[in-house]
Amino acid sequence: MIMPLDNDEVQVLHSEIVSSTSGFFSDETPLLKSSEFGGPAYERRPQQEEMALKVAAAFAEKRNLCVEAPTGVGKSFAYLVPSIYCALEQKMPVVVSTGTISLQEQLVEKDLPLLQKLMNVQFTIALAKGRGNYICRRRLALIAGEHTEYLPADSMRSDVERIAIWADTTGEGSLSEIDFPFDRQIWDYICCETGNCSKPKCMFYKRCFYWKARKLWDTADIVVSNHALFFTDLKIKSSEDLETSLLPVYGALVLDESHTLEDEAAQHLGLHVSSAGVRLFLKRLYDPQRGKGLLVKPGEEMLKLRAEVSELVDASEIFFEKVREFAAAFEDNIIRLRKPDFVVDILSEKIGRLEYRLNEYLKEQEDEDDDLSQELSAMLMRCEYYRTAVSDFVAMRLDDHVYWVEKGGRSEMNIQLYAAPLNVSEILQKVLFNGNLPVVLTSATLSVAGNLDYYKRRIGFDKGTENILDTPFDYENQVKIYIPKNMPLPDEENYLESVCDEIETYISRTHGKAFVLFTSYDNMKRSSDRLRSFFDDKGITLLVQGEGKSRSAMLSAFKQDVDSVIFGVTSFWMGVDVPGEALSNVIITKLPFAVPSHPLVQARSERIEREGGKSFMDYSLPEAVLRFRQGVGRLIRKKTDNGIIVILDRRIISKRYGKIFLDSIPRCPVEIC
Repeated sequence: MIMPLDNDEVQVLHSEIVSSTSGFFSDETPLLKSSEFGGPAYERRPQQEEMALKVAAAFAEKRNLCVEAPTGVGKSFAYLVPSIYCALEQKMPVVVSTGTISLQEQLVEKDLPLLQKLMNVQFTIALAKGRGNYICRRRLALIAGEHTEYLPADSMRSDVERIAIWADTTGEGSLSEIDFPFDRQIWDYICCETGNCSKPKCMFYKRCFYWKARKLWDTADIVVSNHALFFTDLKIKSSEDLETSLLPVYGALVLDESHTLEDEAAQHLGLHVSSAGVRLFLKRLYDPQRGKGLLVKPGEEMLKLRAEVSELVDASEIFFEKVREFAAAFEDNIIRLRKPDFVVDILSEKIGRLEYRLNEYLKEQEDEDDDLSQELSAMLMRCEYYRTAVSDFVAMRLDDHVYWVEKGGRSEMNIQLYAAPLNVSEILQKVLFNGNLPVVLTSATLSVAGNLDYYKRRIGFDKGTENILDTPFDYENQVKIYIPKNMPLPDEENYLESVCDEIETYISRTHGKAFVLFTSYDNMKRSSDRLRSFFDDKGITLLVQGEGKSRSAMLSAFKQDVDSVIFGVTSFWMGVDVPGEALSNVIITKLPFAVPSHPLVQARSERIEREGGKSFMDYSLPEAVLRFRQGVGRLIRKKTDNGIIVILDRRIISKRYGKIFLDSIPRCPVEIC
């Protein structure tokens, strides 16, 4: 049964978007034929129909919508169908952005092609990827031909030759299509870049993989993107630089997996510089040790430029070594900066000098060597970015940002500088939820204790309506929660020992078939070391994140071996779909509170306190509840699934706030044991 529309939605019923969507989800829905075209067997879901009409009404009335759609609702069809009608009616594309590659692939390879077969309308789809995902034919020809000196090492030539052969047979020319091993460093030398593209002037333009893809995006009705590309494009469009924008001008927007929106925005609207990135940038210009790079051409000007780069290489090493020395005084790998000029900025001015010389050289060399000029134009843009980024970081020039240094890599040699905005909600309210076009936000987990107030406040949601859909699953009969009441608290000495004992107990009960979710790599590693012999004795395969296999490889092995167990951290709490018997047990070792010492968490908490709020109740707790809901949500993916959830953190029953965690998930039996 389709849920009735609110009073304010009745007035838009005349819209083709609403009436067409209503017709699609009627008793005679085309989804009845889904299995005939290779799709899943149709199962009527009132929540899906309700959501579809809410989305259609939002599009028709040009207002925003925030909707929580639990797993099993079928939210992708609920927003895709009205999106298609919206794009066709308004003759403008609708952009659908996702947080994970797996959902992108599902939309482009399964859901949208199925709708193309089922719907009685013609529409086109395109997958939008960042420019750096495509190979540049001009740059490849340059390096595969006479300019191998642009490569950092002669040993890479064989890989380049192999890629050149592949480029003549590939369909879309993207990195994801390459199915053979090669030195990944090469990709930076042959992929598409903004600064060195001459567009129609390029002799390879008509066969350019990137521009071929762009033409598809520009003419498609539904453009599927990811949050990284979307926010990069939003940043460009916000500066009114439409000339270099990445996505076409669109008439409506759907952000799926939008529970990550605040962090995604903070990451892509902020600042990031790494010592490894600067080193690679300079080596591409000139590597003094190997005598390779873009500046090896003879001539007095080139000689001066090489000297400039060599001096900059030394300055870069000194600068990042000073940052490294500063960071070495702290035990943590992540160090927050509270005052500007924590080191002397000897770098940005020297980068600026190189930028000036490169610019002067390019003015004089416009027609002499077009390929070299284009490559150097890209490097000029990098110069500008690194100059301003390093200067702004050291001086802490960006208002309302939090700044931190991270040391990582082998022997903590790679230094990374981060600055993230603290006013994400204000930024998004201004540039995204301003009412210029309808924006639909959806995810399985947006609410805390049954309302969306926290989420809307954090991301600046405005000028719209909200909706929380019921779960289509019968949690009362499909799930049982176990909470050992005598567990030590996480900060007590014997906590990890007790965690391992309980893991043994509950893994034995289901003989594997489990996700064990941790909040830190250290606890996961110590637990896996302690329990390895237990798993060997039981004949259960133990897959531990970070021990060689990628996440997708771990999931594939887990699905194939029914009696296996995954030990995972952050990325296994969300975006992982394992229906059926293979996953019958989810063990949550600790309530997923964010590390309070992380600079971003710390600064957000301080901001809340300054504004008169309570950082624990207004930020730390709701964030942990949302992550907890993500972890719990791994278990039940279909109506035929069943299993157990084990919570090895007694705070969920001993602390007053623990009730909020349990009140935020569907009601199901809880045994305190």
